[in-house]
Amino acid sequence: MKVSIGADHGGFELKEKVISHLIDQGIDVTDQGTYGTDSVDFPDYSKKVTENVQNKISDLGILICGTGIGMSIAANKQKGIRAALVGDVFSAKATRKHNNSNVLCLGARVTGEGLALMIVDTWLNAEFEGGRHENRIAKIEEL
Repeated sequence: MKVSIGADHGGFELKEKVISHLIDQGIDVTDQGTYGTDSVDFPDYSKKVTENVQNKISDLGILICGTGIGMSIAANKQKGIRAALVGDVFSAKATRKHNNSNVLCLGARVTGEGLALMIVDTWLNAEFEGGRHENRIAKIEEL
């Protein structure tokens, strides 16, 4: 599995922890920045990650900003991206199983590190159920 990850300045520190966590599990990670805490514009990093997912350079993407809201809004503007802002483990599982989300958005200022890592693990390990959900995903793609 290959995961592309990006963050703005508000998500930088959590991004670094998520990257380390993923590498420890043997997951191939592409770090799309930012690489420090200087103020940057989150849409730039959202675009880098979503383009990797769109072009199948990465299987999935993870985006982190202060609340996760800006990243999720920017990511969902991109064709073929189903980004989910997640703050709990149940939603992490449900968004993969039912919505086939391909980008996970996290809020570093509202989700603690331990919970964030549990969310990431749950999201990565859940699989799309297909079936009745396939028609719904097709309708989303038509929007």
